[in-house]
Amino acid sequence: MSRIVVALGGNALTRAGEAGTWEEARAHMREAVRALARIVAAGHDLVLTHGNGPQVGALLLQQEARQREVPPLPLDVLGAMTQGWIGYLILTEFSPALARLRHPRELIATVTRVEVSPRDPAFRRPTKPVGRYYDETEALLLRKRHGWVMAHDAARGGWRRLVPSPEPLRIVEGPVIRDLLESARSPRAIPVVAGGGGIPVRRGPGGAYEGVEAVIDKDRTASLLASTVGAETLAIVTDVNGASVHFHTPRERRLGHVSVSELEGFLRAGEFGEGSMAPKVEAALRFVRHGGRRAIITDAYSLGASLEGTSGTIVERN
Repeated sequence: MSRIVVALGGNALTRAGEAGTWEEARAHMREAVRALARIVAAGHDLVLTHGNGPQVGALLLQQEARQREVPPLPLDVLGAMTQGWIGYLILTEFSPALARLRHPRELIATVTRVEVSPRDPAFRRPTKPVGRYYDETEALLLRKRHGWVMAHDAARGGWRRLVPSPEPLRIVEGPVIRDLLESARSPRAIPVVAGGGGIPVRRGPGGAYEGVEAVIDKDRTASLLASTVGAETLAIVTDVNGASVHFHTPRERRLGHVSVSELEGFLRAGEFGEGSMAPKVEAALRFVRHGGRRAIITDAYSLGASLEGTSGTIVERN
């Protein structure tokens, strides 16, 4: 059987129009882990990672609301906090799902750091929006007070903070994660790692790691994670069953099995949204180019069928 890395999108926890309560998150995760449990029951090695965008956004709002009473924490610390509570959520719902299929496994959720370069161009040109929308007066005040880079979103009629989104270079705990997979007694443990793209760190004086105020693209880190642990398959789980071309036009077409060269052509032609599907397509291509056997873009409901090759967008090594 093969080793599979599954990257759960933020919709596995919070969906549009919801309050974002713990009970809602548990219900969504309970639904998501059904397909994951079947993967384990089929005998595959599984590694999990996840998004954290809505959860970091909620923490930023909480900090802003109470900043006079509680000192705000930096963005890398908020990332670590979400890795902890989302990891706990996955463990809470996944263990019972495995028990129901009579395939109990040990799960371990690890706070995971990802090294970035301090010379990455992203630190000179922040592009990743975080937090809530502000009016112009608030935005100018925050820019002056904190030195934040603020950008106007004409479609939403507000301003948002932009932070750097540097390239992930190395998963600091990567060797330990791989050792866990290789050396664990059968049945093997299931790691939950590198959530939200990982905690961005750089080497400081003396070689020690220190956190940086940035957000690493979670799909890029998922691709790096899959290569690091020697996975055959990377499955990126989002809220749609694959990538489409000619999106929102009468010619819209969902992509099924697609070659690397064909998918690269669609990407160069600008067929995929920069803030939505393009990073997933780039991550899929990157994994296959770096030796992975196949990459899949699908939704949670169709994950099992996608692994069987009958659903989702699937790109395989030529």
